[in-house]
Amino acid sequence: MAGTLITLDLVGIFVFAIAGALVAVRKDLDVFGVLVLAGTTGLGGGFLRDVLIGATPPAALADWRYLLVPVTAGLLTFVFHATLGRIERQVEVFDAFGLSLFCVAGTLKALDHGLGPVPAALLGMVTAIGGGMLRDLLVGRVPVVFTGDLYATPALAGAVVTVLGERADLTPVAVAFAGAGVCLTWRLLAIWRGWRAPMPSGPASV
Repeated sequence: MAGTLITLDLVGIFVFAIAGALVAVRKDLDVFGVLVLAGTTGLGGGFLRDVLIGATPPAALADWRYLLVPVTAGLLTFVFHATLGRIERQVEVFDAFGLSLFCVAGTLKALDHGLGPVPAALLGMVTAIGGGMLRDLLVGRVPVVFTGDLYATPALAGAVVTVLGERADLTPVAVAFAGAGVCLTWRLLAIWRGWRAPMPSGPASV
């Protein structure tokens, strides 16, 4: 289980760090700003998860790989941002993979630390969306999860499936594929079909 969690974490961190670094480049931040946003996006959700479940020090501070991965992703994005910007649609797909990996990894780690099914699923969602929310706050914009983008809901669905798979005593690989598959499919369909979460209609009353 430990090896599966670390692999899911590191791959998800790399993908999310690229997405965060691209936001920094578009905001005309310098190389330090790019690295900060890459690290925040890649590590923020896992950091929140570890603090909330009492897994201290957080993995991001206890394992050098957790710091090396977002720094590498940030530097690659800083150097090749023009190329990455031209394939933004593909980067959005990679981000969906990161979302799927993180919702599973966060849920499994919460279960591994003795949390019940409901809080474990919620922490899986927090792990998946937390870094992106922190990134958006740092650049002064409303987090995309609040603007109608179907992002948190697929993450929560994947986390719920992960809990169910774990309770059914499936192998860690089967659990990971089931949870990530549900999240990834939903997120990719939302991107492809332009699905949005319901928003208020008409002006708000004063």
